[in-house]
Amino acid sequence: MATSGTKTINLALQGGGSHGAFTWGVLDRLLEVEDLVIEGISGTSAGAMNAAVLAQGYTKNGRTGAREALDRFWQRTAEFSLFSPIRRSVFDQMLGQWNIDRSVGTWWADLLQHLASPYQSNPFGFDPLKTVLSDLIIEKDIQSCESIKLFIAATNVETGRARVFLRHEITTDVLLASACLPFTFQAVEIEGVPYWDGGYMGNPVIWPLIYRCESPDVAVVQINPLERKGTPTTPIGIINRVNEISFNASLIAEMRAIAFVQRLIDEGGLETPEAKRLKRMNMHMIGCEEKLRELGAASKMNAELGFLLYLKDLGRTTADAWLQEHWDAIGQRSSLDIRKVFLGARVQPQVQLQSQAQAQTQAQPPTIEPLPSKG
Repeated sequence: MATSGTKTINLALQGGGSHGAFTWGVLDRLLEVEDLVIEGISGTSAGAMNAAVLAQGYTKNGRTGAREALDRFWQRTAEFSLFSPIRRSVFDQMLGQWNIDRSVGTWWADLLQHLASPYQSNPFGFDPLKTVLSDLIIEKDIQSCESIKLFIAATNVETGRARVFLRHEITTDVLLASACLPFTFQAVEIEGVPYWDGGYMGNPVIWPLIYRCESPDVAVVQINPLERKGTPTTPIGIINRVNEISFNASLIAEMRAIAFVQRLIDEGGLETPEAKRLKRMNMHMIGCEEKLRELGAASKMNAELGFLLYLKDLGRTTADAWLQEHWDAIGQRSSLDIRKVFLGARVQPQVQLQSQAQAQTQAQPPTIEPLPSKG
């Protein structure tokens, strides 16, 4: 890859349990490119962990510090998983498979979720992730990272809206809230407000990168497959697919809105001073859906070191291929065909341009709790 000057990009990191190690690999490769500046990062769940850990390491020692911090986080996660009952079965290990659908621990966890809420099965609110974060996270280092803007999403249980936490607001509790699956863990309270996983309303949220960052380039690091062939027939398979669809819904909605506004801009449908402030975005996606689709959704609970390293290597390889193919597009054009990927080949509506008032309404971000005025 021959670089030609410095380029700036924003990253949108999806959540997906241990599959976030794929993002670890993507970030590790991107951080090696000195000519690629990361202006802002939006993250949800595992994406929030990656974003915060990267920022903390960046504060200490720049790109090298960020890569080292990510290494420590995922290695510590793997160490803690040694005590987890949710592990691959002997049969899966013999076949070299990473899925844990046949794990006895997976079956028991699934059964327990149907019999009791986390307030009954886990009355003391134990969360292994909290232990990992308490060991590694230094909140002041994240909050003082002036080089990178951070946006972490969590879902307000009471309003059903996403709240986006800014860099200076990010704490261990905010990260736990962003990754709080309600069937597994008790809601995380922040300032008296209960929050669940941010993926329900934004996996991840993209609009803060549009409204709060200067760069028009946003790269979504995808770890949640949009499509899976066939109909799941087992209880855990059905639940996992429903969760994937739910977590993809908000991203699809945002992408639809972005595509709509892009078309209005291209066709001259935005003429008022307010509307003209909307900028054209260059959208990109770094993902390996074919490989990640091979992994069952239950494997998102598999945190064995070998699996995490496999995903990291896959992420690095995918990011390197993306850089080789799309470096020239950064700052110039989109490398992602939103209509093809997110709207589907059969969804090609030929709509007439709406009125300017309608267009401005359509261009607004989804139902989101407002960001504070402070940056």
